[in-house]
Amino acid sequence: MFQNKQERSEVMKLSKILESIEIKNIINMNDINITNISSDSRYIKENGLFFAINGYNKNGTDFIDSAIKNGATAIVVEENSDLSKLNISENIPVISVLKIRKSLAIASCNLYDNPSKKLKVIGVTGTKGKTTSTFMIKSILEAHGLKVGLIGSIAIYIGDKQLEVTDRTTPESYKIQESLDKMVKENVDIAILEVSSQAMKLDRVTGCDFDVALFTNLTEDHISPREHSDMNDYFNAKLELMKISPNLVVNLDNEYTEKIPSLFPNKNITTFGMQSKKYDISAKDLKPENSCVNFTLSINGKDEPVCVSIPGEYMVYNALGAIAVASHFNITADEIRTALKSVRVFGRSELVPNRLGLTIMIDYAHTPSSLESILKTVKPYTKGRVICTWGVGGDRDKAKRPIMGEISGTLADLTILTSDQVRTEDPMSILKDIEVGLKKSGGDYILILNRTEAIRYALSIATKDDILVIPGLGNDLYIEYMGVKYPYDERVIIHDIIEEMLDDNYDYEKVKKFNNETFEIPSDKI
Repeated sequence: MFQNKQERSEVMKLSKILESIEIKNIINMNDINITNISSDSRYIKENGLFFAINGYNKNGTDFIDSAIKNGATAIVVEENSDLSKLNISENIPVISVLKIRKSLAIASCNLYDNPSKKLKVIGVTGTKGKTTSTFMIKSILEAHGLKVGLIGSIAIYIGDKQLEVTDRTTPESYKIQESLDKMVKENVDIAILEVSSQAMKLDRVTGCDFDVALFTNLTEDHISPREHSDMNDYFNAKLELMKISPNLVVNLDNEYTEKIPSLFPNKNITTFGMQSKKYDISAKDLKPENSCVNFTLSINGKDEPVCVSIPGEYMVYNALGAIAVASHFNITADEIRTALKSVRVFGRSELVPNRLGLTIMIDYAHTPSSLESILKTVKPYTKGRVICTWGVGGDRDKAKRPIMGEISGTLADLTILTSDQVRTEDPMSILKDIEVGLKKSGGDYILILNRTEAIRYALSIATKDDILVIPGLGNDLYIEYMGVKYPYDERVIIHDIIEEMLDDNYDYEKVKKFNNETFEIPSDKI
């Protein structure tokens, strides 16, 4: 096992926290004790250091008063902030820094004494498969007897213990370092991080000492004014993780990730895939079923039978990447088999048990390639219809909307188009963008703006021979509408609707009379 440093108290002088940070100016300098760091004023506690970071819509300096009321005793601001205009007490140090997000990450590393250097750290990036891959890696390493921590888009875990639910793929840098420090204190051997392209651009993992980095794939996504200008910008952001890890694991069957071996000739690279190239780890003889997929794993010159408890060819790719990462820790074929046969991931090809005996699958698919993958996966083993109930998020890449509409119209027997994470867009305009592709496909579809009513309609027409696929939200437990996140668990929605359907007085005809003129956030079912 790997040895970790014992527990210590997080109290550090401000001057020590500011080491290695590019400082432009300081006023009211006082070398006070600091116990916590945050860029969110709501989470600042007594003796806190508040980083006033400017976002897309709000200025961090607007929240300085709130941070001070909550206990902030020092403030860090952007380099272009006018310190003379900040009405701050003379006993509170105010520091202006270059690259404030990078400074936040360095300060967090300093406060927690660089916890990533006391663990083995695995980073996982890519468009699809990050979350599933991290859970597969965790499962395999735990089968090997290691204690594993995970920081990702669903939650932060130490072993089976969930520390907290997360609302983004990669948390802010101070949260990462705080979580890694907890893992050190609890003698975790290996920490796994999901690393988004935004995390790289915004310095969230700056200071993390990675040992292995997995790049699952790269497909069209996150191209928007607020994210990446084009695919090259997106790819280059992902490559930043490859630059800071000595050991790389890459998918050779993707047009972008196959370039990595030539881009990093001096790195230790493990490759995987299942087409016709030379791989270090590969799969063949795939036999998909409705609840799993069997395949033959080729590793270390041997063929091993493996069963993954989540269906689909793309799940085999996730499994191969996870196996390739875990191979750096001397795992065995039996440990691989044990781990993958029982692995489950919340919101990823998740089958929802129900009293009607229907096949209902919730998934996070929100890109053209991921939607195509899941529909192609379920199509072959579905006796009846594939009913796909979905939408796309607002304030994101609009170009993918008609593409996804055409995919659903072509592969699903019926598309029920509905709202996803609306954010600040007009929900009907989002559906109309998707509808362009649906019309092009010639497939059957219907528009039901309200997501709960769309699910209700789908459940009312589904039979036991059908499969109802509900992509989009996945593990999200909310719907975001005009800046507010409303609690929304599709599993609860499905359960409650089915309970209503089992009532003898349930009016199936009334279900078909839905209103598409207004978007409504359900209140009694969330």
